[in-house]
Amino acid sequence: MARVVHFEIPTTDAAASRKFYENVFGWQFNKYEGPVDYWLITTGPTGESGINGGMGGAANDLQGTVNTVGVANLDETLRQVLAYGGEVIMPKNEIPTVGWLAYVREPGGVVFGILEPLPGSTM
Repeated sequence: MARVVHFEIPTTDAAASRKFYENVFGWQFNKYEGPVDYWLITTGPTGESGINGGMGGAANDLQGTVNTVGVANLDETLRQVLAYGGEVIMPKNEIPTVGWLAYVREPGGVVFGILEPLPGSTM
């Protein structure tokens, strides 16, 4: 069974968004050291129920919070997405030090990410 492992919040003003979530919810932000302007979000202590997320990245074009589901085999999952009426809206891309990510739309219109994490990744 695959689970939601990450969420992504789009923003047009990262500084204002960070200030909002830090002050309203107490979330912590750390700059991702990859090739894009992206912030990792810690929403609570390790071991406590809930998931962490990120801000920026591909979700900016989608204009809504995007959940990401972790899977063991991204290629096989993308085949299943297509077989059951979904569509791939962003093909498989490598996220350095994290894994392989694609965005899909299910038949009812919901967009979400699918991630095959690298071995040892904390995602």
